Amino acid sequence: MAREDAVRCLRCLLYALNLLFWLMSACVLGVAAWIRDSLNTVLTLTAHTRLEEAAVLTYSPAVHPVIIAVCCFLIIVAMVGYCGTLKCNLLLLSWYFGSLLVIFCVELASAVWTYDESLVQRSDMISLKSRMPNYGLQRYQWLTHTWNSFQTEFKCCGVIYFTDWLEMTEMEWPPDSCCSNQYPGCARHAHYHDLSDLHQEGCGPKIYSFIRGTKQLQVLRFLGVSIGVAQILAMALTLTLLWALYYGRQSPEPDSTMQPPPPDDSTPLTVTHGPSAEASGCSRSHKNCTNSPAASKFHQHQFEMERLS
Repeated sequence: MAREDAVRCLRCLLYALNLLFWLMSACVLGVAAWIRDSLNTVLTLTAHTRLEEAAVLTYSPAVHPVIIAVCCFLIIVAMVGYCGTLKCNLLLLSWYFGSLLVIFCVELASAVWTYDESLVQRSDMISLKSRMPNYGLQRYQWLTHTWNSFQTEFKCCGVIYFTDWLEMTEMEWPPDSCCSNQYPGCARHAHYHDLSDLHQEGCGPKIYSFIRGTKQLQVLRFLGVSIGVAQILAMALTLTLLWALYYGRQSPEPDSTMQPPPPDDSTPLTVTHGPSAEASGCSRSHKNCTNSPAASKFHQHQFEMERLS
């Protein structure tokens, strides 16, 4: 009974862990896709600079194809583990344990291999100004779109200040993507009437903060550590459940409702002398209480002795 309760408890814990694997893997994939969009924009602006190398070093563990593939595979493994736990199938549970062990080793190796400290300084932000003169040119429409997207998303303008657009280009006012409330011609109106309508912070510090790490990256790191801890716990519980199921099938518990065997009627009787012999003999069945010739002879001899006396 105690073993059955322990198995039931282990199965409930594994159900909860498999559900947790599904949720955390889905969160990792969603946050990684969100970061990848912003990362592509940053890599376009910082191409062929030290900033690009620093961004790749910082975010490669989060958006690496190996990590994405591992999360997708973990969802499938969790489904197999759920089925194995539900059916108490030793083969499925063994495959589940082995898959978790392989995934954990791959995650650990990827984390060690891709870990590196990005060396970037604020002075490297000045190199971004070299890309500003190409803004608005026909052959650099992709760069124009990237600048507009980044300034709109991160609410910044220029590299250090919005005046960088006036210094590095032939533009008389910044792009409309620098406006806090965007509409066609908003930058021209702000330049001549109210400069507070423009984003006052440059994009250089924003890129520097992005490379050093964002909240989304911290969430991914937390999810990665949580998945690793959950995998260790799931492997320990799976191994315990396998042990309980295997040895439970090898040595089943005896049936407590089994009745003791009936007494054997062929058991020989013990012959005693004296008054107790008669009581002992009468306690048996009628079959065993039949008079033998020796007993009749003994009673006849006793009767003759009493008559002579």
